[in-house]
Amino acid sequence: MQSACSNQARIHVAIIMDGNGRWATRRCLPRTAGHRAGAAALRRIVEAAPGIGVSILTVYAFSSDNWQRPASEVDTLMKLFHDYVRREERRLVENDVRLSIIGRRDRLSPGLVRDIERIESKTAAGCRLHLRVAIDYSSRYAILEAAKTGWFGPAGAKESWEGPLDASPGTPLAPDVDLLIRTGGEKRLSDFLLWESAYAELWFSDTMWPEFAAGDLSNALADFRNRDRRFGRVSNAA
Repeated sequence: MQSACSNQARIHVAIIMDGNGRWATRRCLPRTAGHRAGAAALRRIVEAAPGIGVSILTVYAFSSDNWQRPASEVDTLMKLFHDYVRREERRLVENDVRLSIIGRRDRLSPGLVRDIERIESKTAAGCRLHLRVAIDYSSRYAILEAAKTGWFGPAGAKESWEGPLDASPGTPLAPDVDLLIRTGGEKRLSDFLLWESAYAELWFSDTMWPEFAAGDLSNALADFRNRDRRFGRVSNAA
């Protein structure tokens, strides 16, 4: 099982799942209905991703700044996260998907943290896809915490800071992001995986997240595969 995980091509796609609230508002629905539709969209993308070449999928579910939203919306989101962790365990295991939650846990409810730890343990052997869900996540916070713990190493030791950043203590590391997608028409990173996306290709979609489908992900990957990724070097064509 471990060898299968290590040998597969590692394409890391990150998605800022934006537009749930606006999708609902345009339909005269409460914003919470948009978040529920967004959870269904995530299930579709998780099911489709391995078949089109994605081995690592990191999605932005709740930023540290989202605590500023109305309490009723935050409560609904936390309930949705908890329901997802409880209900998706069997589906993830059956589909060989590993789930990791990245971000702070000290502000989550103890019950949610316990269920997160359980599902992470139950799905730890999953090799078909590594799904990473960012909850109470801030990239700037993660970078600051890494600096405090000496992760960057001594000044000038370049080899010590080139590589994956520990998004949250105790969670498995992931390689740099290859393709970062944002739905909903906005064009910003919103404090998401800033370190890991240093050389990520960016793809923005006007489609609201609840309507984002496997075909949209496939189109983004097709565009990504046609790009010339130089990482600071001269193009091979040149």
